[in-house]
Amino acid sequence: MDLVPALEEPLKKVLGPATAKVMAEHLGLHSVGDLLHHYPRRYEERGQLTHLADLPLDEHVTVVAQVADARLHSFASAKAPRGKGQRLEVTITDGSGRLQLVFFGSGVHKPHKELLPGTRAMFAGKVSLFNRRLQLAHPAYELLRGADDEAAESVETWAGALIPIYPATAKLESWKIGKAIQTVLPSAQEALDPLPASLREGRGLVTLPEALLKIHRPHTKADIADAQARLKWDEAFVLQVALARRRHADAQLPAVPRKPAPDGLLAAFDDRLPFTLTEGQQKVSKEIFDDLATDHPMHRLLQGEVGSGKTMVALRAMLAVVDAGGQAAMLAPTEVLAQQHHRSIVEMMGELAEGGMLGGAEHATKVVLLTGSMGTAARRQAMLDLVTGEAGIVIGTHALIEDKVQFEDLGLVVVDEQHRFGVEQRDALRGKGKQPPHLLVMTATPIPRTVAMTVFGDLETSVLDQLPAGRSPIASHVVPAADKPHFLSRAWERVREEVENGHQAYVVCPRIGDEEDDPKKSGRKKSPEDEAEKRPPLAVLEVADQLTKGPLSGLRVEVLHGRMHPDDKDAVMRRFAAGETHVLVATTVIEVGVNVPNATAMVIMDADRFGVSQLHQLRGRVGRGSAAGLCLLVTEMPEASPARQRLNAVASTLDGFELSRIDLEQRREGDVLGQAQSGARTSLRVLAVIEDEEIIAEAREEATAVVEADPELKGLPGLRTALDALLDEEREQYLEKG
Repeated sequence: MDLVPALEEPLKKVLGPATAKVMAEHLGLHSVGDLLHHYPRRYEERGQLTHLADLPLDEHVTVVAQVADARLHSFASAKAPRGKGQRLEVTITDGSGRLQLVFFGSGVHKPHKELLPGTRAMFAGKVSLFNRRLQLAHPAYELLRGADDEAAESVETWAGALIPIYPATAKLESWKIGKAIQTVLPSAQEALDPLPASLREGRGLVTLPEALLKIHRPHTKADIADAQARLKWDEAFVLQVALARRRHADAQLPAVPRKPAPDGLLAAFDDRLPFTLTEGQQKVSKEIFDDLATDHPMHRLLQGEVGSGKTMVALRAMLAVVDAGGQAAMLAPTEVLAQQHHRSIVEMMGELAEGGMLGGAEHATKVVLLTGSMGTAARRQAMLDLVTGEAGIVIGTHALIEDKVQFEDLGLVVVDEQHRFGVEQRDALRGKGKQPPHLLVMTATPIPRTVAMTVFGDLETSVLDQLPAGRSPIASHVVPAADKPHFLSRAWERVREEVENGHQAYVVCPRIGDEEDDPKKSGRKKSPEDEAEKRPPLAVLEVADQLTKGPLSGLRVEVLHGRMHPDDKDAVMRRFAAGETHVLVATTVIEVGVNVPNATAMVIMDADRFGVSQLHQLRGRVGRGSAAGLCLLVTEMPEASPARQRLNAVASTLDGFELSRIDLEQRREGDVLGQAQSGARTSLRVLAVIEDEEIIAEAREEATAVVEADPELKGLPGLRTALDALLDEEREQYLEKG
């Protein structure tokens, strides 16, 4: 009978069913290996105390602190039998701040005996707010006794002076996880090393068993640094190998090379352009045309700021493919955006988009739109044009992915706003070609280089970073409505001035305002900042009403939000685009793709409720014409708050890449990687995408070399095991499709 390898041993055998059940349900840990890779979030020093002032509200925390005082209050209560009407209030301190602990009822006796002033302990619980003070109700605790104490067992359990604090849950405190890890730590000796020995030795990294030992039982801070350096490399390298294997597999796929004809559709289009392409557009176009000319599929990510001319670059690539006898499909995340791309592409192409029609130019092709809400007849015609090859270009939503849609010869797929499309949709569309089509992914969200390497590591990257001539700069200012109410009045005066000068304005709000008693009104966890103000975020319908009656009375104000009927949305947008409406009060539906060059001002209400990248995207809607743009970020947050610092950052730079860095540093990595919709990417535990830029870049090079030399990884069993762990069934599929 085969012995189960030590690291694959199920936890219920080692720790017992009850603990194993909690670990599986709440922490996703099933085997000994899983538990060994559940790393401490941070370390407390036995002699030091936690900063109590910085505790996050509503989160489960573990703190090391000292009891300052403990008071037992009795209260009479008709319901409480004798002795039940008791409340124990314990104040703990770290020297700089204080935190209140509360125990009720029969739960007061043990802590009353044990939590005497001067006692040190670890406390775990959920931070809540009571009477405007932070408190932990009924926290679990573990006393920290001195080494000379007869019960020195608790010191032994914790390595040296450093106490690991684990990501924990209400059902399983950090120290219980620590004790469970003690039990399985000997198995770490059998951990298979995923790093090739030459790589590990060349970089002076400790072995995997040693790293696991040092991360869970460090004696010094140097131990922690050694362990983290090693484990970061593992994460970066294994992930990059997975991506390198996908790139390698893609490079083996056949594709039809698509070279534009010298005097075909693309040349005719370029001749009619009223302007010259920017240097950036020319450089990126060359990268794309070089890829299209090869006999394996292009996989390229095109990053460009809002308004940098990505659509133009994508359209020229599509025309090149049509020239070469193929078809091109552009996939947009929403119907509004698909219609808009269709309109602007038909406008840019003029008679070149009238293939098969009278008046169409000699090289013309047909450009069709395909969305879910089209009428049956129009849809049938569009599908017919695709299957016969009459239409060289199709623009649509994921209706394009449906089984019924057939192409004559699909040569290129352009995906707009990648993060709204799962990898599955990308692959479904790739399956529509006789051979895999070339793929171009466009995103207007600037992505720092390392995130691009991690999240879109299977794509080569092109960046458009200069704005086309004629785009105006946007001035951005923070309007502190609570500290300086007259600033807000001035903001509305500025909107009136823009309208008097013949321009238009947007007012953006975080909420629509027709929700019925929605408890999740703000859509996010309450922070202490929210608690301070206790009001729901501002809503489109209310704000529009107040503006029409007040500061913007006499102007034509309309509303736009996601819950309106598509026809009504279109009508509102058309009136705004035609200049009939002065001010559009909207939700973030305008974030993607609305193009009204005459709109010069934007006021974002409750701007602190939006993410940095989102604010940058929204701001890109103004200043699209020749007049300068103005963006006012209205907030009631106090000056010292992190929210205000975030807004100041947005106001201080127009560089989307710089902002995406700030955004990433301020949010937890997981949110950003989570958008990529693949567990493989959210499994980063010790790797910080921004700080570890060099490790990721080096790991990518090493991984590419390893996969080139041994695509099946036959000589590296440890690496294969680590890959399998990273890519369970669904992720494996994600990487193997293609």
